[in-house]
Amino acid sequence: MSEPVAPGAPTAQAAQAAQVAPDAPVGLAAPASAPDRDDRPPRRPPLRHLVLVLGDQLDLDASAFDGFDPACDAVWMAEVAEESTHVWSAQARIALFLSAMRHFAEALRAAGRPLHYSRLDEAGNHGSLAAQLTADLRRLQPQALVMTAPGDWRVLQALREAARAAGLPLELRDDRHFYATVRDFAAHARGRKALRMEYFYREMRQRHDVLMEDGAPGQPRQPVGGQWNFDADNRAAFGADGPGVVPPRSRFTPDAITREVIALVRARYADHPGRLDDFAWPVSREQALQALQTFIRERLPDFGRHQDAMWSGEPWLWHAHLSAAMNLKLLGAREVVDAAVAAWRAGHAPLSSVEGFVRQILGWREYVRGIYWTQMPGYAELNALEAPHDLPAFFWTGDTPMACLRETITQTLTHGHAHHIQRLMVTGLYALLYGVRPQQVHAWYLSVYVDAVEWVELPNTLGMSQYADGGLMASKPYAATGQYIRRMSNHCQGCRFDPAQRTGERACPYTTLYWDFLMTHETRLARNPRMALQVKNLARLDTAEREAVRARAAAVRSGAVA
Repeated sequence: MSEPVAPGAPTAQAAQAAQVAPDAPVGLAAPASAPDRDDRPPRRPPLRHLVLVLGDQLDLDASAFDGFDPACDAVWMAEVAEESTHVWSAQARIALFLSAMRHFAEALRAAGRPLHYSRLDEAGNHGSLAAQLTADLRRLQPQALVMTAPGDWRVLQALREAARAAGLPLELRDDRHFYATVRDFAAHARGRKALRMEYFYREMRQRHDVLMEDGAPGQPRQPVGGQWNFDADNRAAFGADGPGVVPPRSRFTPDAITREVIALVRARYADHPGRLDDFAWPVSREQALQALQTFIRERLPDFGRHQDAMWSGEPWLWHAHLSAAMNLKLLGAREVVDAAVAAWRAGHAPLSSVEGFVRQILGWREYVRGIYWTQMPGYAELNALEAPHDLPAFFWTGDTPMACLRETITQTLTHGHAHHIQRLMVTGLYALLYGVRPQQVHAWYLSVYVDAVEWVELPNTLGMSQYADGGLMASKPYAATGQYIRRMSNHCQGCRFDPAQRTGERACPYTTLYWDFLMTHETRLARNPRMALQVKNLARLDTAEREAVRARAAAVRSGAVA
């Protein structure tokens, strides 16, 4: 039995299970009456454990399966509409989850694990995980429920309530997909005035002996290369000729299962954003392993240096495109990190690239999960900057004259993908400067990206991107003018807006909104040592210039500029 999944969260009710009648063999209907003869087949024993598996827990070796006995245990999975509509999920995200779930169901059957699987399109589907589970518990009458801890607070609470209402114990087990438990992170956070990823990352490197080497006699082990990170080597922009020849992404032609899902999504969710014409994501363990091998071989060597760079018409570049497979648990964090480190040891990839990649998984990914589970549920409602505005409508269409936003949003709606700088410093930066309510930004990110699962998406959006937690997660707002985008991409070439101008008809909306953002939050930001210099630059603006900035910002927000 694991400890509670989140510090302070209520434990699952452990009511005594009632004695239940023997169940029929899984997948077969019980006969109306037993045949009156002595050679009838033995009846299946009572269902001991019903193992609950969610759409982002597609791992045959998950902790929920420890001690699994196919003679008396069974697996429960359900496709339900609520998981596509509690935020208006994009078609590619829906299709990825459904196809991966159906492929995993096939893997469970091949492994001989009895399975109760509810499809979205079958008659009698109850529409939500809690309602479907409640109905199935009446039929299956298990003695107890077991599952790996969910990644979503909302889902955890719903399943706990369903178990409580049924009078069944729900055993939550640690998710071994991660290096650290939530308890580990809580211990790290205890007593700290600020939570910074860098310190947690170093602790994780040391604890798990990743990219570490022996130091001087009597000294602790040290980071390989003599430094903890290679950020200075990993922030280069492309030259005037762009990225050059980029390896094609790993593509997986939809098989019969995926084609069936695509048809279902197109029919049922035609009014949802995004498209499915180019759907090619890995949806099985085998495909995910192939994608990992392709990344290590073809992209990892050049991943680091240009990981923050952007270029028009190049959505994939040298990024891994593995986060969706990892978040579905088709890939394990350890095997991905180990593969990257092995590539460095073999001389196939430079240390700067490998460290930058490892940092995203062993550092950032683990860190945001810890933030999520130690801060929920209140974290989701934070709005430290009191941002008041609605998300601009063009976020759902890409219909904007701003070239960088048009490129990133169109790419996102087409593929369900954008890399971390596009998310942080294009769409996220614009929403921050515009003053969008962070809950609307969160809902958009959770909707449109195929790798979006709330435990990772919410802290990245509210904390890192929108500074809605007031600095718990990030030491400063990631505020910048359009000059940052000009420096890191070619998007500004040919765009009608000039990042060097903050007022006037050609002023870049990013630059206008940046100065408006500094004025709006001047008092708060002046207290932040990392923002003090930026705030001091406001002294260069006289009253007339400030008024011109505010007027231009108002025009941007009203839609008059677009």
